[in-house]
Amino acid sequence: MSISLLAGVGMIAWPLLGAADVPREQPQLLADGGPVMWILLLAGAVAVAVFVERWLYYHRAQINSTEFLNGVRNVLKRDNIIEAISICDATPGPIARLVKIAILNRERGRDGVREALEEAGLLEVPRLEERLNLLATITQIAPLLGLLGTVLGFINIFGELQSAGAFAHAGTMAGGIWQALVCTAAGLALAIPCYAGYNYLVNRVNSIVLDMEKSATDILNLVTGEPHA
Repeated sequence: MSISLLAGVGMIAWPLLGAADVPREQPQLLADGGPVMWILLLAGAVAVAVFVERWLYYHRAQINSTEFLNGVRNVLKRDNIIEAISICDATPGPIARLVKIAILNRERGRDGVREALEEAGLLEVPRLEERLNLLATITQIAPLLGLLGTVLGFINIFGELQSAGAFAHAGTMAGGIWQALVCTAAGLALAIPCYAGYNYLVNRVNSIVLDMEKSATDILNLVTGEPHA
């Protein structure tokens, strides 16, 4: 839909909106948006649930890796393998699980420990990225759903005009114009924070993955007793 068409709709809608002495309440806006509005609300609820769940998961997963590895190192210096594994079990997040894998496979030598860490890393990264695609999908389809609501609103306008014939007036178009404008605004209002939230979560994932790689290298050198090449 072209900008000029939207501008024309806005020029028609403005006097209609300004003519109302009482501003529209939120429930009325939802009703004016039509069926697409309820789909957008459902998508928004899903997006909020995904963001909160992932944020909590990353909050638990991102630990102070330096402090954690120092604690494990001090225990391993006393050859207390059981306590080191217990520390890993008591610490949430992928870094603790990688360190545990390295400790359990320490007898396999440097190549064996590295292979075990790589295999464990391949399992941990998908866990971190889980459900992010759903948030990205909502970000992409929200404006399209808003556009769909806008098109449906214009269909309603032309249907009302055709039914009214020569007796058509500005009030006849009010319902369709409300639906068009409300759906467009709702689609954009959903897509913008979803896009920002998605990028924020992706940055959190990248930060955790970097910590995992650094911690994997440190624990590899620690359990094998060999300097990193």
